Amino acid sequence: MQVLRTPDDRFAGLADWPYAPHYAQVMDSDGTALRLAYVDEGPRDGAVVLLMHGEPSWAYLYRKIIAALVAKGHRVIAPDLIGFGRSDKPAKRTDYTYARHVAWMSQWFSGVDLKHVTLFCQDWGGLIGLRLAAAFPERFAGLVIANTGLPTGAGMTDGFKAWLEFSQTVPEMPIGMIVNMGTGRELTLAEIAAYDAPFPDETYKEGARQFPTLVPVTPEHGQVAENKAAWEVLERFDRPVITAFSDGDAVSRGGDAVFQARIPGAAGQSHVTTKGGHFLQEDCPDDITAIIDTLIRTRS
Repeated sequence: MQVLRTPDDRFAGLADWPYAPHYAQVMDSDGTALRLAYVDEGPRDGAVVLLMHGEPSWAYLYRKIIAALVAKGHRVIAPDLIGFGRSDKPAKRTDYTYARHVAWMSQWFSGVDLKHVTLFCQDWGGLIGLRLAAAFPERFAGLVIANTGLPTGAGMTDGFKAWLEFSQTVPEMPIGMIVNMGTGRELTLAEIAAYDAPFPDETYKEGARQFPTLVPVTPEHGQVAENKAAWEVLERFDRPVITAFSDGDAVSRGGDAVFQARIPGAAGQSHVTTKGGHFLQEDCPDDITAIIDTLIRTRS
């Protein structure tokens, strides 16, 4: 497997991003070593919050939420998925599979040995993060699920269909502008540049290109059976689960009802509909911080 690594100078001086990277190594089944980057901020004895980003963003999406949660005394961990942010980027589209991403993140999660975790997940952060919760349910104390799903081949929304077509036909992927198009507010030029930073040119974007095609929206997609098995675990998960889908996301619209109906821990919880687009972290970071903090303090 050929692997690209974004030069460190691409991350120098990014707006509102003071966080030092931590690194871990994960091994692919073909023997390739990959460097995975993550943020780890806050007191070591604080309640652990795991923030999982999706496509085509990176941990920068959580910059305001990280600071706010640390200020409340929590330990906050935000990884960059392989192919994104400071993490290594396989050079071929075919190197990116749903199964590989789950395997890579499972290795990392086991290695950092996190316990009593509160997960916040959005977009592919849910498709992968919820698989972690199903694989290691004893390590999770609560879930906050936003603008995501755990699909099992039953179709797609019109919003996702439009995104899939765009992602596979646009000549050059304008990463920062894609995030900007998915927010309710207008991002600054500096913020857009920060989302572009991990990708010096199109060769670094193969993961971003491939991810939309990997969502198991048909029975023929890979990982349908594995997601069904994960649902069986989540349907027994009785720790607190809160949905926090936004009111302006055509891609995931209606997905919150599925989680509320199927996961026991969601019963009787104060589910929230936030304001904002698909990347609600950019639109309502204070609300997200309050939801996570309240869940932790109510649970304690």
